[in-house]
Amino acid sequence: MLFWIVAGCLTLVVVATLLRAQFRGGEQARPAAAYDLDVYRDQLREVERDLERGVLSPADGERASTEVSRRILAADAALKNATNGAYSGRSGPLLAVVTAVVLVGGSFAIYLELGAPGYGDLALADRIEAAQIRRAERPSQETAQASVPESPALDAAPDYVALVERLRQAVQARPDDLQGLVLLSQSEARLGNFAAAHDAKARVIRLKGEDATAQDFSEYADLLILAAGGYVSPEAEQMLERTLAMDPRDGAARYYFGLMMSQTGRPDTALRIWDQLLREGPVDAPWIAPIDAQMQDIALRAGVDYSRPTIGTGRGPTQDQIDAASDMSPAERMEMIQGMVAGLSDRLATDGGPVEDWTQLISALGVLGDLDQARAVFENAMEVFGDDLTAIDMLNRVADRVGLQ
Repeated sequence: MLFWIVAGCLTLVVVATLLRAQFRGGEQARPAAAYDLDVYRDQLREVERDLERGVLSPADGERASTEVSRRILAADAALKNATNGAYSGRSGPLLAVVTAVVLVGGSFAIYLELGAPGYGDLALADRIEAAQIRRAERPSQETAQASVPESPALDAAPDYVALVERLRQAVQARPDDLQGLVLLSQSEARLGNFAAAHDAKARVIRLKGEDATAQDFSEYADLLILAAGGYVSPEAEQMLERTLAMDPRDGAARYYFGLMMSQTGRPDTALRIWDQLLREGPVDAPWIAPIDAQMQDIALRAGVDYSRPTIGTGRGPTQDQIDAASDMSPAERMEMIQGMVAGLSDRLATDGGPVEDWTQLISALGVLGDLDQARAVFENAMEVFGDDLTAIDMLNRVADRVGLQ
């Protein structure tokens, strides 16, 4: 409220100053005929003085006086016309009203577009702290699911619905049937029953135990988020972290992690994560379209003048390729390492890159047994991301997994 009072007073002062200058200018302005009239009167007085001094003869003085008097009459008539016409001042009040409306209304409209009513001016550190509090205090998965309105059931063939019902009964009778739970989770998701789908997926992960893969955790996080209407809950975040600890290159987990940062007040972090996903591609990756649709809004919130990069074709070795490298000959393995290290090192040195690129390189070197090179990359990355606690946490996790710590 104080802001609006101060802003209103300042606006009124500006408007009053401009209107005062406008009216004073109107009062002081004189038409050209008024200056002509002053000149002709001076000339008439000059003729009279010349007659008194005897400089002009009476006949010449009379002719000069007659001519000047005629000009005075013409100028006086022109002055009356100007005063009754353009300089009557009738447009003054209307112009004052227009000026006030434009200034007050325009200022208000511009502030609503560019400003943030009710939002204090916060330093960057304060905003980061507020985002951390918002992230820590955000609603749970259960609360989020309860707030999502019930959506109509998806259209499905009656035979398929009956088959899913039989599958539910079979899983209920055999709660340790891993394959049945996998099929149930997939079937419930196809029907739009995401809550039931993630419940079944949780049971799959429990049955797998240590054999649960990064894909399992990524799919579980995806179902949690879908059940919450696109909201990334603390429970979903934990699954995303488990996924990225096992596979830092998982695109879906990285997309959802960026979405979570956006939802908790860190669009700058979301922008960096999503920009890298766009650069990597490929164009048909399921996360490319939603990123593309939200990127300009994220960039605006982050205060960045953003130009979308060319979507990549999918670069860097996959986890399967890294695992397959263990069966290569020493010469082939060294050739792969050198090529990957050279490509990533050149790009990171010139263009920089997200922490995911560094963890990918460290993980690849660790799998291939080149721990000295992995340690060098790890130490370099720790220097690059020294102020980013999230990046440091990811680097430490991959270092633990590789065996550097």
